[in-house]
Amino acid sequence: MKAKIRSLEVYLLRGPEIDRPHWVSHFIVPTANEILVRLTTDDGVEGFGLATSYTDAQPMVDVFKSGIADLIVGANALAPERLYKTLFALTSNRHSTERGWGREALIRISSAIDVACWDIIGKMANLPLYQLFGGYRDKVPCYVTCAYYRDGKDLQELREEMEKLKAEGHLGYKAKVGGLSLQDDIARLEVIRDVIGFDKELMVDVNRAWDLSTATRAIPLLEPLKPRWLEEPLRWEDDRRQLKLLSQRTTIPLSAGESEHTMYGCRAMLEEQAISILQFDVTMFGGFTEGRKMAAMCELHHVEVTPHHDCFIHAQLVASTPAGCYVEAFTDPERDPLQAELFENPPKITDGWMALNDAPGLGLTLDEATVSKYGTRIL
Repeated sequence: MKAKIRSLEVYLLRGPEIDRPHWVSHFIVPTANEILVRLTTDDGVEGFGLATSYTDAQPMVDVFKSGIADLIVGANALAPERLYKTLFALTSNRHSTERGWGREALIRISSAIDVACWDIIGKMANLPLYQLFGGYRDKVPCYVTCAYYRDGKDLQELREEMEKLKAEGHLGYKAKVGGLSLQDDIARLEVIRDVIGFDKELMVDVNRAWDLSTATRAIPLLEPLKPRWLEEPLRWEDDRRQLKLLSQRTTIPLSAGESEHTMYGCRAMLEEQAISILQFDVTMFGGFTEGRKMAAMCELHHVEVTPHHDCFIHAQLVASTPAGCYVEAFTDPERDPLQAELFENPPKITDGWMALNDAPGLGLTLDEATVSKYGTRIL
């Protein structure tokens, strides 16, 4: 059976600049910086996918404008494995180098196309993707990412932020650290724990800011706060090996994976037996084609799956597998206007749980006004 891709539309989605941007330990987080692709088959079935990037999206735009669409239009949307391999192979291709197609841009693009293909497959099968992928459950727990650094933000403003989030009914909260001294960051976490209590989950995200010595000193300060996990605690250059060393020094579960460029990097983390939670992102590398493989591998390695970002997309994968743990939500529209506005029918988040839609495929309908508001058509 075939479903030939008849057309491809591509948009660059960018959020507005804000007066007080949100910082993590060492970079400003854009309010939105994603590529939206829309595929339509010769039978008129449409699917969409997203590619997320914290780096400049222009390299992806350049790839789309210089010929990669010729490899996508005419392909079979029902063969995502084949199409993904075709696009991923470009990362080692002479012609890609000659055209200036960078590896990261190609991987991001292949991921968005893959998600769109799976959306089409689900619609043609008239099943939501979580059921096609295994159907382990139809709702997933979610946590809210919060406590970003902002210029002039003091402990009182942090307390007010957490009180507001607690009143909204969240059961899990992920806080940012690594941008201040250990003493100051621990003081921030103590405020958060004081507000949410010990009956709620607290996750701690370092965004790769610490060296091994700092992380080791942080452990006895963090343990009384009982974090659900410690995320990306170590700097990039040797984090896989150092995560293994750090895991031997603490009972706090370690998590990582969102900063890898491929599923092969995630596999290496599992092989090191260094982490308890894997946080790959199907909109950044691999799409669902590779994400399903990683979820299966996590189950076999007794590692939980908690993907990075785009909760409404990742919920399909998390709900499909016994290894599924959490999805990550950004409930502040200023921090992530796309989560707030991009879909007409976002799944409901109530008391820390997200109930998935029964609609086929991704189960999501794009809000055309939002696409026009934040999007620039590039193809």
